Amino acid sequence: MQYALLIYTNETRDSQASQQEQEAVTAAYFAFGEEYKEKITGGEALMPTNSATTVQLRDGKTLTTDGPFAETKEQLGGFYLVNANDLDEAIQIAARIPGAAHGCIEVRPVMVFE
Repeated sequence: MQYALLIYTNETRDSQASQQEQEAVTAAYFAFGEEYKEKITGGEALMPTNSATTVQLRDGKTLTTDGPFAETKEQLGGFYLVNANDLDEAIQIAARIPGAAHGCIEVRPVMVFE
């Protein structure tokens, strides 16, 4: 089954990390990717929320707002799509994502349309 592993961290705290800390986190993500390359089917890092645009359709009109839909303590920073045998395996993989140490990882099954 395919699962989306959504990575939430605090952008403000992340942006205040030293160059050495940022390099260590990047290396940890590359190591995670190498370790789970057989399970990962996709994923990307996302630009910060200040680059986001929220789109809504109301009464036939497209409305846009700068930034994310809601203010939160942690922001979606990226995701992986993985193939896992079951939720337990997906949780085990999610726990290995470096962002789990200071943020949280949402594990969500991908819906399959037949």
